[in-house]
Amino acid sequence: MVRILIVEKNASFRQSLKEILHLQFPLMMIEGAADGNEALKKVDNFLPNLIFMDIYLPGENCLLLTQKIKKDHPEIIIGILTSYDLREYRKLAFKCGVNYFIAKGSWKEIETLVKSISSDLDNHTSN
Repeated sequence: MVRILIVEKNASFRQSLKEILHLQFPLMMIEGAADGNEALKKVDNFLPNLIFMDIYLPGENCLLLTQKIKKDHPEIIIGILTSYDLREYRKLAFKCGVNYFIAKGSWKEIETLVKSISSDLDNHTSN
C-alpha cells in the first residue's frame, strides 16, 4: 500500500491535496505535516513511499530536509510542489536529491506520479 506524506505550510492546500488524492486513491494512507520538524518525525514513524513537499517551509529549508530524509531513507520518492517553477530552483532541487519538481496546480501530473509509484510497488510485492 502506498503511503504519502504531504509537507505543506498552508493547511487548506494540504487538506485539499489530501482530499483529492483520497478521492482518486481511496485505499492509500495519507498523512500531513506543516513543517520540516513534523515531517522528520512522520517520516520515521509513518515511512512514506512518496513525499509531496512545498518548496518554502517554515523552519527547515525543503532542500536540507530532502537531504536529511534521503540520507536515512534513500528509497523515499520526493516531489517538490511549488508555485515558483524557476530553472535555478529545479537544478538545485535535483542536486539535493529531489526526484520530481511539480507546479502546484498540476493535478494530472501528481495523479500520474502516484499511479506510477503505486504500480511499481504492486509489481515489487507480487514478485
